[in-house]
Amino acid sequence: MPGSAPISCLGPWPKDVGIIAMELYFPSQYVDQAELEQFDGVSAGKYTVGLGQARMGFCSDREDINSLCLTVVQRLMERNGLSYDSVGRLEVGTETIIDKSKSVKTVIMQLFEDSGNTDVEGIDTTNACYGGTAALFNAVNWVESSSWDGRYALVVAGDIAVYATGSARPTGGAGAVAMLVGPNAPLAFERGLRGTHMQHAYDFYKPDLVSEYPVVDGKLSIECYLSALDRCYSVYRNKIHAQWQREGSEKRFSLEDFGFLVFHSPYCKLVQKSLARLMLNDFLSHPSPNTEDGPFTGLDAFRDVKPEETYFDRDVEKAFMKASSDLFDRKTKPSLLISNENGNMYTPSVYGCLASVIATHTPAQMAGQRVGVFSYGSGFAATLYSLRVTQDHTPGSSLDKLVSSLCDLKVRLDSRKKVSPAVFAENMKLREDTHHLASYVPRGPVDDLFPGTWYLTRVDDKHRREYARRPLDHDLSAEPELVRSSTTAEHIPSPAKKMPRIPAAAAGPEAAVSN
Repeated sequence: MPGSAPISCLGPWPKDVGIIAMELYFPSQYVDQAELEQFDGVSAGKYTVGLGQARMGFCSDREDINSLCLTVVQRLMERNGLSYDSVGRLEVGTETIIDKSKSVKTVIMQLFEDSGNTDVEGIDTTNACYGGTAALFNAVNWVESSSWDGRYALVVAGDIAVYATGSARPTGGAGAVAMLVGPNAPLAFERGLRGTHMQHAYDFYKPDLVSEYPVVDGKLSIECYLSALDRCYSVYRNKIHAQWQREGSEKRFSLEDFGFLVFHSPYCKLVQKSLARLMLNDFLSHPSPNTEDGPFTGLDAFRDVKPEETYFDRDVEKAFMKASSDLFDRKTKPSLLISNENGNMYTPSVYGCLASVIATHTPAQMAGQRVGVFSYGSGFAATLYSLRVTQDHTPGSSLDKLVSSLCDLKVRLDSRKKVSPAVFAENMKLREDTHHLASYVPRGPVDDLFPGTWYLTRVDDKHRREYARRPLDHDLSAEPELVRSSTTAEHIPSPAKKMPRIPAAAAGPEAAVSN
């Protein structure tokens, strides 16, 4: 069972360390991108076809990064029947900074108070959209290290992506993903198979500390993203080739060796172009590609192009998007459910794509697959790595539980409330005007939030934030749970939704799960 192997039996490495459970949260309201095109006075299709976006989720002034992360953590713990004392590490990846000193992780620790568990390592990690991946790597490394005490690690990636009025605004979104990490996981990291590229650039950054809005160089940002993808894929291929050679195989790695490929998704069209970019890499690195038939048919004219000169080459882009269309439909398009319907979530973006793949396939379809994951954060930092899905897809298996826990994503997306672009614009202006105010009471309606959502109740005169939780569906008559910015938090527990339980990782006699 996930996380259940005794430390004494683990040997030099815990077995199959990776993602055991996932939970995803997105706002309860959205704006339609086609309606936003009309409202903004741009040509029809600019957002829907040009960017590949259908809807965009957004937060009212009732939600901030703390409330998003409180919500997704409590949902994961409740839906999987986990006790808070089964977690030994909690790290948050976010670029939504509302305090230059206090971490979001310490706010989430209020959820742990009733358990008495304060022995929880980890704080916040920040580098644009890459922070969630860095936090995830840190969690895996902790489980595989001498620091591990046998308990789970919990990784939270959350952000509110908002832009000033203009061409970048439709690439916004919001959300949070929580991931439970431990051994015997259904999604195990393939050890040693990571390709990373990091470089200095001012493509997207947030120097104005009183504003939620970034400074963006759109063209440079795309060039940085694609160049990082090239470099990471090259390093990844070299590493897997070396691994295969040690095993006695001279096989060449190609995109077909991935069962699925997911990408950080600022907007869906860039993801489609990214897969085409990887096919270009396969084509150029092949010693003698077949251009008479197969996937490289008719591409002979591009044999001598230099990758660094093709970032904005429309002929190359068009040819390889066409050549990779079947590959895209099979391996990447299913990952864009959340991105297309909710928009860019920054750090959770690539993990929303991973959750979308899981939600749109059966355990049998996922079993044994290699999933390639490309994470990018501006400034910039990027990694391409791979997960291997367990072969065990029997009913009640860890993979079956993971798939079951995410199969309601489409239903949840369809249950949101659509608001007009005018109301969306009003909310953006309200956030802009009140984002860093003290002595502020939010105005947004609480009843519009999903049941079980944490929300901001007030910011006091010392900028201390207080939150409450909207009751769950089956507990609507109950008083909301409250957490305060002071050290004495009032916590009224609500019943957990009955879901299959995951046992706590063994940490000796101290480890326990509340049944």
